[in-house]
Amino acid sequence: MVKRVAIIGAGVSGLTSIKCCLDEGLEPTCFERSDDIGGLWRFTEHVEDGRPSLYKSVVSNTCKEMSAFTDFPYPEDFPVFLSNSQVLEYLRMYAKHFGLLKHIQFKTTVISVRKCPDFSATGQWAIVTESNGKQESSVFDAVMVCIGYLSDPSLPLESFPGIETFQGEYFHSRYYKHPDVFEGKKVLVIGMGNSGVDIAIEASRVAKKVMISTGRGAWVISRVFDNGYPWDMVFLTRFMNVIRNSLPGPITTWLVAHRTSQWFDHANYGLIPKDRDVIREPVLNDDLPGCIITGKITIKPSLKEIKENSVMFQNSPTEEPVDVIVFATGYKFSFPFLEESVVKVEKKQASLYKYIFPPHLEKPTLAVVGLIKPFGAVMPVVEIQARWVTRIFNGLCQLPPVSTMVEEINETKKNKIRWFGLSYDEILKTDCLVYIDELASLIGTKPSVLALLFKDPILAMKVFFGPCTAYQYRLTGPGKWDGARNAILTQWERTVKPTRTRVKPPWELPTDVPRLFLPLLSLPVWDSSTLSC
Repeated sequence: MVKRVAIIGAGVSGLTSIKCCLDEGLEPTCFERSDDIGGLWRFTEHVEDGRPSLYKSVVSNTCKEMSAFTDFPYPEDFPVFLSNSQVLEYLRMYAKHFGLLKHIQFKTTVISVRKCPDFSATGQWAIVTESNGKQESSVFDAVMVCIGYLSDPSLPLESFPGIETFQGEYFHSRYYKHPDVFEGKKVLVIGMGNSGVDIAIEASRVAKKVMISTGRGAWVISRVFDNGYPWDMVFLTRFMNVIRNSLPGPITTWLVAHRTSQWFDHANYGLIPKDRDVIREPVLNDDLPGCIITGKITIKPSLKEIKENSVMFQNSPTEEPVDVIVFATGYKFSFPFLEESVVKVEKKQASLYKYIFPPHLEKPTLAVVGLIKPFGAVMPVVEIQARWVTRIFNGLCQLPPVSTMVEEINETKKNKIRWFGLSYDEILKTDCLVYIDELASLIGTKPSVLALLFKDPILAMKVFFGPCTAYQYRLTGPGKWDGARNAILTQWERTVKPTRTRVKPPWELPTDVPRLFLPLLSLPVWDSSTLSC
């Protein structure tokens, strides 16, 4: 009998989960509470309860080649870094190409997911949904939870003394849409993630004054990296991954500091991270240094106190007048439709094997897809998760014993400083190349560079020295795609196509020649660029 799989959410994770189910001969039904696909990438003027929200100007932090699904490259005329509307267009193309929409029930909210009485024998789940005010219960053989972690804002007001006396306006970054709310005002952004910095820069164009308060600081890098190439196509190569994971941690983190400060000295700009033993998510922004050096944005330390119309910062006796405070303080996640005995969430952590499976279920028929923060593009990561999950549902892959899974989960929760390579400041953050390779090995789709070297040496060089695009995981094994080799060989052509708009000079070298050997010619520079996998 074909297994029926319930998929909750029709964002990036949900769409690729539908496709992976179809690839494995499963029967997916996706429940989406809104009236459209796209999740985070679908902009709306108003914040919708229970779904991610973004501002109109959002641009992807990872380039199109690194963000593509394994068997569906972006169109070559799409820009290298994409607006949210272009990412949504790509997702629509993906859904249409693979026939995913007919498997989605829109305007349907999942109320509860409970084990069936005979779960220990069948592994089945009873799911209650609500649509148009009517509730319905159905039984499914498996469940894939694809709701992400960007719907429930973290707003710890108790950590900001005096906020109850503030007479100005304050809100979480989730509710920001357009910069006109800052017109002529003095603005304070609390938090220095990508959203906080984006909002501060937009505010600086219309506001009277803009400040960013950060206690931890951050490394800031540009989307436009060495020789004008996308940062992630430079960072994310197998060659560099081997190098950085072979170096002692202190050397790797020193190289991070050295490399990022080649653009500008972070200490002089008030940005240098407080704890450099671990790596935070870098801020991807091309404008911040310019805004700081021209006085449009001022970097401030942590808040000490909020008053009626002003704030005070740590180690500063001066009050700064403020009209608007934006809390860019991140998100928390939960699974309100699940019982705590299935997935327990505490201290922004969930006990999941490989960030996916609850270890104690009698049958491995429930998986969480997308609850991870890779230093790189999300799409290839959630797709490899979904490919592994659906093969486990089919019985083609197996989970290890419960004791092994629990031991690994507990070790991950300790988040120890590593002897070699990079250490991260949050449990959900991981080395995306190592993680994808790990799951690909379990599926049987990890490419063997050594085998390729004898069979197809040109492709082997591209796979090892070039950017680790997701097409590599369709070269062999289950789900092999005949177009994978060509997609890898032409990935740089699709990258330069949108920007190379003038006639190519006849004396210009082929684009692959300098890129292929650049890592060998400038190893220290590349080596220190390891802050993002």
